[in-house]
Amino acid sequence: MQMPKINPYAALAIGVASVSFSAILVKLATAPSGVIAFYRLLFTVLFMLPVFLLKYRHELAFIEKRDWLYSVASGVFLAFHFILWFESLNYTSVASSTVLVTLQPLFAFVGAYFFFKEKFSMKAILSGIIAIAGSLVISWGDLRISGMALWGDVLSLIACALVTGYLLFGQNVRKRISSITYTFVVYAISAATLFLYVIFKGEPLAPYPASDWMYFILLAIFPTLLGHSLFNWSLKWLSTSTISMGILLEPVGATILAYFILDEPILWTQVIGGTVILAGLMIFLRDERKNKVLKESAVSV
Repeated sequence: MQMPKINPYAALAIGVASVSFSAILVKLATAPSGVIAFYRLLFTVLFMLPVFLLKYRHELAFIEKRDWLYSVASGVFLAFHFILWFESLNYTSVASSTVLVTLQPLFAFVGAYFFFKEKFSMKAILSGIIAIAGSLVISWGDLRISGMALWGDVLSLIACALVTGYLLFGQNVRKRISSITYTFVVYAISAATLFLYVIFKGEPLAPYPASDWMYFILLAIFPTLLGHSLFNWSLKWLSTSTISMGILLEPVGATILAYFILDEPILWTQVIGGTVILAGLMIFLRDERKNKVLKESAVSV
């Protein structure tokens, strides 16, 4: 395979840095959570629209009814993931919120167990226990600050479960349509869902200060388009487990940025709890990678 002009590890690092700014930009914006989420996805869809219309719009004719249903479900789950995660940042710190959202691989494993009957390994169970212990340390520390901080942690965990639903519905559809088409369709559905949510809540779509509009656009460009696009590009050169490990650095980057930009203090419970959670996730991802290799080798034999 010909090596790319850009170092894949550098691309992964830029991707992680890009998604690390997500929570910071949400915290800086003054608009309600639903409005921030709506404009983030609306601008993302508008930026993707020219490419989609020029190269991929013909794929819409090949999307089956079942795939449309899964895509709608995926878009709705993504919309409420953003609403709850952004809302959590009104109550708890960037450090606590982003660390708890990274529990997504474990939620995905549980979802795969119930929906696809995948079996647990002892290491997977151990990693889950370790990660849960870490989340309890963070929650205990936040409870000592206030009940509202703990409520923010709960919202983060629910948001994590919702993004897992988004991924579980999407992984099936992605087998039959391109990444660009799937992403565009789901983001458009999610933006429509958020629009209805904002209207139902009676939250104003305007006016907002110029700084908020800048944050909306930056959320669309950096965490959504640049961050996730670089992750997808890196898949050609790096293993999924390497990218997954890299993404685990998002809460570290977000916490450091929050410390310098938002003057958020870093609690010892967040450091210990976050380290324990990341350790548990690393064990899980390594075990998952090992099992995948064993399955592939068994099939090849």
